[in-house]
Amino acid sequence: MKAFVHSGKPGFENTYLTNIEKGEPQEGEVIVRLKTAGLNHRDKWNLYRRSENAPPVVLGSDGAGVIEEIGEGVMNIQIGDEVIINPSLNWRVKSDSPPGNFEIIGVPGHGTFAEYITIPATNVEPKPRFLSWEESGVLSLAALTAFRALFTRGGLKADQTVLIPGIGSGVATFLLLMAKAAGARAIVTSRSEKKCERAIELGADMAIKSDKDWKKELVNEKIDLIIDSVGPAIWEKALSVLRVGGTLVNFGATTGDDVKINLRNLYFGQYNLLGTTMGSTEEYKEMLKFIERYEIRPVIDKVFHHADSKEAFLHMNEGSHFGKICIKIDW
Repeated sequence: MKAFVHSGKPGFENTYLTNIEKGEPQEGEVIVRLKTAGLNHRDKWNLYRRSENAPPVVLGSDGAGVIEEIGEGVMNIQIGDEVIINPSLNWRVKSDSPPGNFEIIGVPGHGTFAEYITIPATNVEPKPRFLSWEESGVLSLAALTAFRALFTRGGLKADQTVLIPGIGSGVATFLLLMAKAAGARAIVTSRSEKKCERAIELGADMAIKSDKDWKKELVNEKIDLIIDSVGPAIWEKALSVLRVGGTLVNFGATTGDDVKINLRNLYFGQYNLLGTTMGSTEEYKEMLKFIERYEIRPVIDKVFHHADSKEAFLHMNEGSHFGKICIKIDW
């Protein structure tokens, strides 16, 4: 089967399209013939985290397709079923943190940028009928991350205001759409005027440039919740506008791993600082019900053919995209 893989030295230069063995499903597994896959920043970061001596691996965590083969012991799934892939491995039940054996599809194991993928049957769900193949293929990782951050960890309620720094990423666009569907007030930030304008079109109540004075811009707002993936570049600004007793949930470190916190401001402000990553199968199913109830569709920036996967990575690396990048697998 055709697959987009990484091997050798860390970095983008050592990715390529090749042919690998399709494999056979073991007990409890299924093989999915992929129709679409979604590109995430995780795929980019994985290129630099792997050892030079690590074996070739198929990249990609998101995908949707059709059941091709079924292993022994698999129940309630038929060949030909249209499915969407849950990239969260070994995390079944909602909990404060994932279990020790938690992994994500696509590094260390093979991912979705291939014609076929073999995965546990418990990691497929029926494809949402109202979504296209392109929309289904880019949904899972970003939507699950956003759902857990907003509701499980952030506890967002309809009468609250959430601040989403760095609008434009897949997770951030889902945060905006989900917050509005839940009846909350949503404010976003971006360095790009175009991204601010696009966010307003999608329903954001307010959009401000990242280089503005946030305290001045938000003087009349009560920020109950901040969902952040930017990190150090906005950390001080974010805490300065968070209401007393408010919550900041972080799921990323785009601008670095280390932040400085004024402890007096922290304890006098009674802030709740929480971390989150991905989510459980239980939350994945809740997320699917939520998006079906409100008919939330992923924002797709651009679709690339499987043969052009390198171009898809380059497009993401430019940072100008708004929403998800899809890879169409239709050899």
